Amino acid sequence: MWCRAHTSPRRSRTHGARRRLPAWQDAAARSDRESVTRGVGDRAASEICSPRRGPRGQDRPVTSSPSRGALGFWSELPRDGRWLLSTVVVNTFGRGLTLPFTIIYLHEVRGFSLELAGLLMGLIAVSGLLATGPGGVLIDRIGARKVVLIGLACAVSGQVILAFGTVPWVVAVGLALFGAQFGIGWPANTALISTVVRGDLRQRYFAVNFALVNLGIGVGGVVGGLMVDVERPVTFVVAFLVNALTFCIPGVVLFGPLRHLTGRATSGAGTAGGDAASRETGEPDGPRRATSTGYLAILRRPEVAWLTLLAGLGAFAGYGQMESGFPAFARQFAEVSTRTVGFAFVVNTAVIVLLQFWVMERARGRRRTSVLCALGLIWAASWLLLGAAGVMPGTWGAVAVVLGFMGMFALGETLLQSAMPALVNDLAPDHLRGRYNAVNAGAFQAGTIVGPVAAGLLLDRGLAGGFTVMAVLVCLGIAVTALILRRQVTPEADGVAVPEPAMR
Repeated sequence: MWCRAHTSPRRSRTHGARRRLPAWQDAAARSDRESVTRGVGDRAASEICSPRRGPRGQDRPVTSSPSRGALGFWSELPRDGRWLLSTVVVNTFGRGLTLPFTIIYLHEVRGFSLELAGLLMGLIAVSGLLATGPGGVLIDRIGARKVVLIGLACAVSGQVILAFGTVPWVVAVGLALFGAQFGIGWPANTALISTVVRGDLRQRYFAVNFALVNLGIGVGGVVGGLMVDVERPVTFVVAFLVNALTFCIPGVVLFGPLRHLTGRATSGAGTAGGDAASRETGEPDGPRRATSTGYLAILRRPEVAWLTLLAGLGAFAGYGQMESGFPAFARQFAEVSTRTVGFAFVVNTAVIVLLQFWVMERARGRRRTSVLCALGLIWAASWLLLGAAGVMPGTWGAVAVVLGFMGMFALGETLLQSAMPALVNDLAPDHLRGRYNAVNAGAFQAGTIVGPVAAGLLLDRGLAGGFTVMAVLVCLGIAVTALILRRQVTPEADGVAVPEPAMR
């Protein structure tokens, strides 16, 4: 899409007729037009034509398109991006249908003790973490699309086994397969998306994807709550089989309209941050280097190390507490009802779905590290707010604080998804994209494993204040880490473009 020059009406009338250019100028103009059309440097043409300097000569953040809102975003998406996004709600609907009720199914339907059921549920996170490393290598070697399909096959198999498993070891196999899907499917899907959409559109894609994930899980959870009944075990069997079916839908799309995608680097081309990484290390680029670059070499890069720390802290103080620290604090110390806890998750989903587009547009053209810093501050404030609920236990004030906490926390989540995935993939060279996403996913999963353990140790000893202080300090650590990370990444990877000097 080309930008029109800002010419005055008089000049336009004077030069209405097209003047024939000398051959060398005409060739140069054609070359420039072709370069913009190909998207050299992953910048849209509107970036190249937009004003370059702000007040006092400062660089102005550049966005790839002026289009706003859901319709503008959808119109900018390439056909492959639309196909990928179209399956998100259906796929995550099945997850919401079963995941909140799996431990109930194991304990009350299959007759396992709560201790055994809890240990079995832990296999999801453990197997996911173990599968992440090999999954990242596979993505770089055989392509993200094939790894996504492997993950989908694991998920379908795991859900079918869970539906009919009646003994612990069979259920363990099913949960381990389902966890492996998280471990390899998450980085593979993120890498595949990043080969389809780039630049500012990539950042907005991840934000919209997150909103749709929450919408699917939220609707699935509501339907699951109305559908499953411990007095009718067949309802759980049906729920798990429906979940297996929802994982087949993305597979149909990948085998059909998107069968041409590979999600694997075929040349040395990479992102701005990734190319810079190759130049600094002096190592060869492309698939050959992908087979020899290990995780330690990637983690030695300062920007990757700080980003990995940030992901781990975010998971520890964020998602790692949503299914453990938050409900335990709300019930034991704020003394609110289980219905209030359940409604708090409804508030969380509603805020994400309603605000994600608004937050996405406000984050455009801003430094991603600044967005992540704001995330840390908002989450710190939300945990302080929740701590106040412990001062007024069993009151309507505690109910209001618990719901307010979840709304504020959800606002932070929208900021996280508007910055983190795009930052990871703008830093990653194409040929190492799988490993970069695997490192990020591994840090996230480690945080979600350690977070509940730390929360349990503190809350089990009645240290509600200690739990609140821990969560606040970790969130402030997110903000500080984001500011340090800003000094390690290029402006392009941080979401702003550095203007090129005008050609004379």
